[in-house]
Amino acid sequence: MTVLLREAIGDRLRHARTNQRRTLRDISRAAKVSLGYLSEVERGQKEASSELLASICEALELPLSELLHKVAADVSALDKVKETLDRPERGAKPVETATAERGFEGGRPVPEVIGNDLADLRLSPPRMSTTLRTTITTPELAAIVAA
Repeated sequence: MTVLLREAIGDRLRHARTNQRRTLRDISRAAKVSLGYLSEVERGQKEASSELLASICEALELPLSELLHKVAADVSALDKVKETLDRPERGAKPVETATAERGFEGGRPVPEVIGNDLADLRLSPPRMSTTLRTTITTPELAAIVAA
């Protein structure tokens, strides 16, 4: 469950862009970087240079220091989760066994996260439910009266 820095940076850049409801094309033009390369940076497939990061952050109107601070907080939170999983409580099953039984792979942000800041990232196992949460009803027909 090691997080690569390029993946954490890419996640934060994509989060900032989508929160602004801007497209990859818009940011790539403003940052003067190819759309394909920007997409690879967001997906964590390419390691962006400091100049490129500065240009993308400027296009997003996001201070580079804020991006780096949030990425550091994300990586730190994931490290704490990893430490917790590596040190099971007395009498607990080994992490590999417990996580395999629960179907836990990676994780996802839990709903307790407040606001848009992923610095408070906490992981929880995926939840599967077999109950139907909505009911299907037939639409009511309304009579239209013409005067």
